Amino acid sequence: PRETVNDECRFVPVDMQVREERLKDDLLANGSFGAVDVETGRGRTVLTGSEADERARTRLVETLESNGMDVRIDPVGNVAGRWTPPSADPDADPVAAGSHLDSVPEGGIFDGPLGVYAAVEAVRAIRDAGYEPKRPIDVVSFTEEEGGRFGVGLLGSSVAGGHRTVEEALELEDDGDTLGELLAEIGFHGSATIAPEQWTAWLELHIEQGTVLEREGLPVGIVNAITGITNCRVEIRGEADHAGSTLMNERTDALVAAAEFVERTDEIAREIAATDSEFVAATVGELDVSPGARNIVPGRVALSMDVRDVDRSVMDDVVTQAQRRLARLETDRGVDTELDRYRTQDAVEMSDRCMDALAAASDRYGVDRLQLPSGGGHDTMNLAHATDVGLLFARSRDGMSHSPREWTDWEDCATAAQVLAGALVELTDADR
Repeated sequence: PRETVNDECRFVPVDMQVREERLKDDLLANGSFGAVDVETGRGRTVLTGSEADERARTRLVETLESNGMDVRIDPVGNVAGRWTPPSADPDADPVAAGSHLDSVPEGGIFDGPLGVYAAVEAVRAIRDAGYEPKRPIDVVSFTEEEGGRFGVGLLGSSVAGGHRTVEEALELEDDGDTLGELLAEIGFHGSATIAPEQWTAWLELHIEQGTVLEREGLPVGIVNAITGITNCRVEIRGEADHAGSTLMNERTDALVAAAEFVERTDEIAREIAATDSEFVAATVGELDVSPGARNIVPGRVALSMDVRDVDRSVMDDVVTQAQRRLARLETDRGVDTELDRYRTQDAVEMSDRCMDALAAASDRYGVDRLQLPSGGGHDTMNLAHATDVGLLFARSRDGMSHSPREWTDWEDCATAAQVLAGALVELTDADR
């Protein structure tokens, strides 16, 4: 079929169809690597440099090669397969798509692999439809997105995107083993270059890991921005004392003050969510209580606070209100407090060109969608300064993720892959 676009007549594969069973087989096969026994769901543990990681990477390379792609591996183990059909200018900047294959301990089978194998399936669908793209397509899997082995999330994409040097990454250690040593052991310490600045665009498909799409009854969502993040260290100092002989009205209990602070932090975020920003999130996820004994009134509590929103001013508001609560605790509880806002990363906006391509593909294949921000970080955020980027969400059941109970229906996987394939067609046809 032919369709007129911008007064030009070009081939548009409106009948292009991803194959659900083929994508399902890929995800189940990948999910068998590092599989863990669980009562409910499907779990896997795939840490960088492990046997499971080697098997997952090897299968991906074999799949890429069997589908006519030239595979290259960079020094930190990022894998890319390039499809250059006869119709494409081999010197044209490619369009790239993908995600990651690693997991958190006892994670699910969709987080990451869906994006990688949906990109593979998109290439197969484009090829099967007889479409002749003008430029190559890269399918990419980034190393250590989850940070499960070295505690550094988005590691591979941070190197590819120029945020961290190869040397810094390879020297990271886990139990005495460096990333470089582990990659060499499994045969994935390569020498090729994977450079996002050479791509004309990048697309990532990922499960939502939330409930917005499920609540709205929609299979996919087009992300408009990836959340900003600010992290704070808070210290509350009271007086350690005997738990039996210190009267209640004579105590300066740091943990009680910390409990009030945690509760107020939650209240602050809920109040802002109800009035200004639905997607704001504030979490106190770590406390260190000292001396930490059953029979001692706590004298010191150190805690960490994570605040997220796509609007920097909203994150600022949460931190400001938290500081006010600490000042109030000093007056009411007699404690000393300190807040160190040691990290702030602004939200990363997706490019209009990529969002438009995803929207056009959704329209072409009759897929209802909405726009929404991402509350989690993804490899895409490390690439935004280098090329145009887009992020597509597939519906998650109950919002579960990083768990064996993580689930996205196979039909929704295929629907999202269909939109991805259509967007790749849009972008490979572009002259820029």
